[in-house]
Amino acid sequence: MKNIVIRDIITLRGPNIWTYRPVLEAWVDIGELEEFPSNKIPGFPERLAAWLPSLVEHRCSYEERGGFLRRVEEGTWPGHILEHVSLELQNLAGLPGGFGKARETTEYGVYKVVIRAWHEEVTRAALHKARDLLMAAIEDRPFDVDEAVEELRDMVDSKCLGPSTASIVDAADDRDIPAIRLLDDGNLVQLGYGAAMRRIWTAETDRTSAIAETISRDKDLTKSLLESCGVPIPEGREVKSVDDAWEAAEDIGLPVCIKPVDGNHGRGVFIDVNTREEVEKAWNIAVDEGSGVLVERSIPGVEHRLLIVGDKMVAANRSEMITVTGDGQSTVRELIDSQVNTDPRRGPTELHPLSIIRIDSAARMELGRQGLDADAIPAAGREVLIQRTANHAFDCTDEVHPETAAVCALAARIVGLDIAGVDLVCKDISKPLAEQGGAIVEVNAGPSLLMHLKPGVGKARPVGKAIVGNLFGPQESGRIPVVGVSGSRGKTPVARIVAHLLHLSGKQVGLACSQGVFLGQRQVQKTDAANWTGGRRLLLNRTVEAAVIENGGRVILGEGLPYDRCQVGIVTNILPDGEDLSRWNIQPSGGEYFTTWRATYRTQVDVVLKGGHAVLNADDPAVADLAELCDGDVTFFAADPGCPTLNEHRAAGKRAVYVSEGRICLASGSDEIRLCRLGDVPAIGKARKPETVANVLAAVAAGWALGLTQDVIVTGIKTYGLELADPFALLPRRARKSAGVASRI
Repeated sequence: MKNIVIRDIITLRGPNIWTYRPVLEAWVDIGELEEFPSNKIPGFPERLAAWLPSLVEHRCSYEERGGFLRRVEEGTWPGHILEHVSLELQNLAGLPGGFGKARETTEYGVYKVVIRAWHEEVTRAALHKARDLLMAAIEDRPFDVDEAVEELRDMVDSKCLGPSTASIVDAADDRDIPAIRLLDDGNLVQLGYGAAMRRIWTAETDRTSAIAETISRDKDLTKSLLESCGVPIPEGREVKSVDDAWEAAEDIGLPVCIKPVDGNHGRGVFIDVNTREEVEKAWNIAVDEGSGVLVERSIPGVEHRLLIVGDKMVAANRSEMITVTGDGQSTVRELIDSQVNTDPRRGPTELHPLSIIRIDSAARMELGRQGLDADAIPAAGREVLIQRTANHAFDCTDEVHPETAAVCALAARIVGLDIAGVDLVCKDISKPLAEQGGAIVEVNAGPSLLMHLKPGVGKARPVGKAIVGNLFGPQESGRIPVVGVSGSRGKTPVARIVAHLLHLSGKQVGLACSQGVFLGQRQVQKTDAANWTGGRRLLLNRTVEAAVIENGGRVILGEGLPYDRCQVGIVTNILPDGEDLSRWNIQPSGGEYFTTWRATYRTQVDVVLKGGHAVLNADDPAVADLAELCDGDVTFFAADPGCPTLNEHRAAGKRAVYVSEGRICLASGSDEIRLCRLGDVPAIGKARKPETVANVLAAVAAGWALGLTQDVIVTGIKTYGLELADPFALLPRRARKSAGVASRI
């Protein structure tokens, strides 16, 4: 029986043996289909191309448009096809296609299919739908592609980041600032690690004051504060009843604007109210939209939204009045649907820059002023006004007068918002507000960014970049020192010594290793934490100033690394330990086993930052060979001072850590520094086993790569493992001062 069975799906949530990004690794059994490549299944290539014509954009191994479909025609296997179809379904659902791989295993008919996982749940669904589509194409039966894509699109809309948040995350990624999503179905995101982190929630940040947000919701209070600082606002006041509203309108002078005190999204806002009857209608609706009602002078002109980020205007948008033109046959409602809502830029989701126009209370008032209602049929050629405000369609950033931009920035600062959407009304945005009677009508927290990212007309603005730039200075990366420790053996002692060195340097250190989780000297988890969860726990902790994370091979193969990049990556050794890799269909003997481990541990080297260091065991040829893969510098360590690899590296002027005449030495080219005797290091012990010496050397090399002083390194290796109440006391006075440790002498 011809069938495709997805045996297992491994979620790799961080850098892994395939790529730097999260992926799903599916183990797919195609069984008898191993004997039936695509060119041997009658009609299959035609059905696939007809169902997914956009596959023509997949270049595949031919590196040309249509390359993949050519492979299908010539003959390829379902595992490869499943990869491309899964990616294309994600793409059609609104996600970028991304990385994909399909590789045979040693078991007949079994493939590893690797798919970029923008959201694990969505990618799993795409993988299963791709399998169902392939089986339908193989068996020549119907398959509703549109329905499958629509289901995935609904998942993307509900589970993936919205476009506003995504623009900020993408801008952070452009600066190599890591991002961690804190809610699977929400827009709360952490940018950066540990003590260097910042948090965003759509267009709000951890700098957005709760008090400022509360002020912005109270329009009357906002106006009062703005007025006291000389910012132009419309005259008006809060009213308590219909009669009070009419009295206020008469005092101000008609026409007026009536709106809720704390409403949003333009609901319950009525512009150019001219009669008592209109005042009563507007009052009755506005009072239900908020906790009070404002009556203000109507400002002549057009509504604009200026986006302020960190005291600077970064984007501006202008609204337009919505009108339809009668044809003598269609009702107003029908004209709206045919002339306005057919615009592809309009829609109900965040992906649409313009909203669907509906006949709400404000629209009914506008129609009433023109002697019409929704079911009226306007004469041919008659222009009918439907809506005056809240339809920001035109980018006008380059037109804003500098004085107007400065006034809006001042308004945001008065309210106290780091990011604000300032609404103003004026006739000409290119002129100062004062000379044309313009005014600021609202200051909003958490403003929508979509109108600036995808304006109906005009240039998109890099608002995400502006927000990231306001959160992180030009030299800030959002990173703390992260040390990753990998290898077959010795990972835990190396990780613990490095953490001890960092602790002595004065940093609040987080350590996740097989012995648990440690914050400073305090153990906060006693179970094995040498895994993705343990490492991620440190990176989410605002108190952690440096993190040391142990990563075994099985973690890299089965979970991925918990960090995207690290400052120091250590590989202790690559040994054929006979560890059970049955889940990966790899037996603990033979070349494949060793090759798999080498490919696994290279992941730790691949993620070292350009300004970082790989710390590698020169005595292990397989580890030493990883040096060429490092983006940063390489420091070799070796217990054998005669190690040829170490000496060649040193001769090239590069760093090395080794033992000479019973002493631990640091060397950079021909320059050598002798730290201390092996006998002074309790962790080495009297036996001086080579593997134990190597562990200490690896930790010393990591400390050196981290920029720790010789005093800290020497004191650290001399005190690690000793029961000392105050190891800082053994540091020289100058070292205690530089580490921020108070003198205890």
